[in-house]
Amino acid sequence: MDTALVNRVANSGLITFNLEDYYPTTTFAIFDIKDYLFQGLILKEKDFRESLKEHDWSKYEHSTLLLYCSTDAIIPVWAYMLVSSYATAFAKEIFIGDKDAYLNQYYRTLIHGMDVSSYEGAKMIVKGCSHKPVPASAYSEILVKLQPIAASIMYGEPCSTVPIYKKR
Repeated sequence: MDTALVNRVANSGLITFNLEDYYPTTTFAIFDIKDYLFQGLILKEKDFRESLKEHDWSKYEHSTLLLYCSTDAIIPVWAYMLVSSYATAFAKEIFIGDKDAYLNQYYRTLIHGMDVSSYEGAKMIVKGCSHKPVPASAYSEILVKLQPIAASIMYGEPCSTVPIYKKR
């Protein structure tokens, strides 16, 4: 009995959408204001300004600078502005928040701007098991974007999916 192997996944018409393909390619750099506070908690304006003047800002060249304070210190808005004023000549982008907050905002903006009209009536698989830290919010955002136009949406891998939505 000589039967040919048939790739049912390839013949199914399923379209795989991989959020990992859109992961930012930028280099991330961190500026934690805590390191420039007295005892990690108190911002002394004169000392803070002096520290920023002496800082080597060139190490942020072409990177996405994540600017935040990792302690519970109360940081005035002007402090973030002052750091940004020094970093803006070097950093490709400055984001107030940590990497998780950046990725949530990055994917939200990206997905809202996507033209998904080519997926009209498609059977979609939103690929899971990414090797990069794609935030859970991105999966929700892409579902919201695709659901009005897709015939069905599943999550996972083509060989093992979890049904999420099917148009009636």
